[in-house]
Amino acid sequence: MPPHLCTRFLCACALVVPLSVWPALGQEKDAKPAEKPTEKAPEVPAKEESAVTEHSVRIAGQTVPYKATAGTILLKNDKDENEALIYYTAYTRSDVKDLSQRPLAFLYNGGPGSSSIWLHMGSFGPKRVLTVNADVTPPAPYKLEDNPDCLLDRADLVFIDPVGTGFSKAVGKAQDKDFWGIDQDARSLAQFVQSYVTRNNRWNSPKFLIGESYGTFRNAALANLLQSRNGIYLNGVVMVSSVFDLGTLSFYPGVDLAYVLYLPSYAATAWYHNVLKDRPDNLEAFLDEARRFAKTEYADSLLKGDTLSAADKAAIAKKLERFTGLSEDYIFKSNLRVTLRAFRQELQRSRGLTTGRLDARFTGPTYDLIAAGADYDPQSTAITGAFVAAFNMYVREDLKFGQDRDYRVSANFGDNRWDWKHDTGAPSFFPGSPNVMRDFANALIVNPKLQVELEDGYYDLATPFFEAEYATEHLGLPASLQKNIHHKYYEAGHMMYLRQEDLSKLKSNVASFIDSTSKPL
Repeated sequence: MPPHLCTRFLCACALVVPLSVWPALGQEKDAKPAEKPTEKAPEVPAKEESAVTEHSVRIAGQTVPYKATAGTILLKNDKDENEALIYYTAYTRSDVKDLSQRPLAFLYNGGPGSSSIWLHMGSFGPKRVLTVNADVTPPAPYKLEDNPDCLLDRADLVFIDPVGTGFSKAVGKAQDKDFWGIDQDARSLAQFVQSYVTRNNRWNSPKFLIGESYGTFRNAALANLLQSRNGIYLNGVVMVSSVFDLGTLSFYPGVDLAYVLYLPSYAATAWYHNVLKDRPDNLEAFLDEARRFAKTEYADSLLKGDTLSAADKAAIAKKLERFTGLSEDYIFKSNLRVTLRAFRQELQRSRGLTTGRLDARFTGPTYDLIAAGADYDPQSTAITGAFVAAFNMYVREDLKFGQDRDYRVSANFGDNRWDWKHDTGAPSFFPGSPNVMRDFANALIVNPKLQVELEDGYYDLATPFFEAEYATEHLGLPASLQKNIHHKYYEAGHMMYLRQEDLSKLKSNVASFIDSTSKPL
């Protein structure tokens, strides 16, 4: 499953106890004795492992030697019982005499339930798998190449696979599902970060979190936890394809915010695929106009609900046609509210194409041309084979780890669900949508020197860029802290690094961010 926010959100479910576990009632005296209960599965043994190899990579005209460590770190609970082995791949520059002050970045993807192969093999790692830009990458053989946009010239890198992904797993009496939740996940990664920092004498290193998609949601919770409970203060947090309130991405009946926040991304997508009647030349100016319309006329019209007059509804539908490329009639019949699945199906229906979700530049054939909504993501299917094969080859051949084990690209949740319960800090009797806005704000309040940079793609229909802007404008922070938040934009999607120009731009932006936030007093 690609990176990041899954195509469906995993909801918590009630515990159902099957009747078969209860003893039978009214058994006769001479009834056959119950069969001996099945013995519990043996506890998974806890043994840390590691493999260390030496390499070099050319970055910006210089050769950077580095040590790669593929290994596991053991986590324990408050009773000193073994709980989990977390797999990680660490890259440490080997020509630096004093690593104690060298920047250190922890990286992960999202899902939730995704391993870190996407950032690892697509953006900042020393090796990168080649894929076709905005099109289908053919099957094997795939090609791995040195990554000249690797971040190792600016910071040492630690790619983390949360429990249930990669080679990470629960051990002892614990189960993988014990770590599948907002707070459970953040606590386990906070323990991992502290263990890694302590073992490698990196307490004085400038520290960074780099997360993608749900990884940005995790960033907010983890940054707050590390600083408030572990005393590990961060220099910076990088949010790649950001989301902090999952309700803003959900098209709930009677709740209109998602329609407003998605409109500029719909406009960017329509512009890219050249389906607008009067397509403007300047994309960014067009998106500024879409932002203004979404915030004002469109939001006002949706707020009126069923009281909006037919004439006003028709007028807004006509304006929406200009921004979205959808017909005025389709928009009117949709009650001015076109969900994401419907938009992706309708935009290029006449061409027989489905529009991508993670990256709207990607398209694929539509199977059911009369279906109401898209049933797959062409971006996901276009690149998954390349990333999965490349990492499985790389980890065994280059990193010398995991020879006889399966690498789980995504967690096998089975009948389990992600635990979305999280204290948002707002008193309420009823549960709201999963939200880490308070964590985000508190991380900046606790550490007023913390800097945050958001990297968002115009063609990302999974976590739209306007949602990231809305979230950061509604944190309730004073102006002195608002200036710590920086936005960068890319002409690509959720994984902007799939486009070579934006990979280089992303590296440049993040490198500058690390440089500017790592200066000593």
